[in-house]
Amino acid sequence: MEPKILTAANLRKTYGRQTALDDVSLTLEPGHIYGLIGRNGAGKTTLLAGLTAQIPLDAGEVCYGGAPVWENETALGELCFSRELGGKLAASIAGMRVKDYLRAGRLFYPHWDEAYARELIKQFGLEEKKRLNALSKGMMSAVTIVLALASRAPVTMMDEPAAGLDVVAREDFYRLLLEDYAATGRTFVISTHILEEASTVFDRVLILKEGRLIEDCDADALLAQFCTVSGRDDVVAAACEGYAVLRTETLGRQTMCAVRAPAGAVAARGLDVDCGAVTLQQVFVALCGHEQEGR
Repeated sequence: MEPKILTAANLRKTYGRQTALDDVSLTLEPGHIYGLIGRNGAGKTTLLAGLTAQIPLDAGEVCYGGAPVWENETALGELCFSRELGGKLAASIAGMRVKDYLRAGRLFYPHWDEAYARELIKQFGLEEKKRLNALSKGMMSAVTIVLALASRAPVTMMDEPAAGLDVVAREDFYRLLLEDYAATGRTFVISTHILEEASTVFDRVLILKEGRLIEDCDADALLAQFCTVSGRDDVVAAACEGYAVLRTETLGRQTMCAVRAPAGAVAARGLDVDCGAVTLQQVFVALCGHEQEGR
């Protein structure tokens, strides 16, 4: 079956006076692992829910393979959104047993892989007879991971999948994710706050800030647009002149700046500064560090 493209055009969603999505447009190309990052309240969960028709949008349209996804049973069977179960569970699922919750996935997703689901349940040590509201946070995360991976949905979206896992379980999750991606070529969208570990698996990055999509590009290409510049404050200022300085830290006369400029371009100015590579977390903090916490 030919891989299909998911597109979103001019999505808008408000909750009262708060704008959760502000004219968001994007294209999810097949065969990538997208990292969806943004601060709390940036609109990540709302975007994933909108892309999979789990909430009505105020404006805009989402299409999969050229067909609108809203009330499109065929398209929705190809799109999995496995959302975080932590916090106050909806009354409709709180009392469900793990096996019943996963059975619903088996019924809804036409590509469901039961044998793989059994492997994952064993891997994470899930007790199928337990009710969701009796699970630890880590086990809740494991349930969402099993649902997402075993769905085998061509486009699979996961909201904070590793949030409740300990470090060993998180490593297991990312290993399983990469193994499945290598075997199937599925498209994944992973929303997470834990960038130190997750950034190594993303090949494309989506950054949301206050409901707007401010970055949508190849992960390596994004990192190459930034560098850190450190040295004496006046020399750093001269080295960064003409570039967008996104973050500055000063200690005495020593300054370190995060700038939107390739390290080679800054170094070519021949000034006495040190130019360094940046991590995805540093780019994220530079771009979104002053965003106000919100809904």
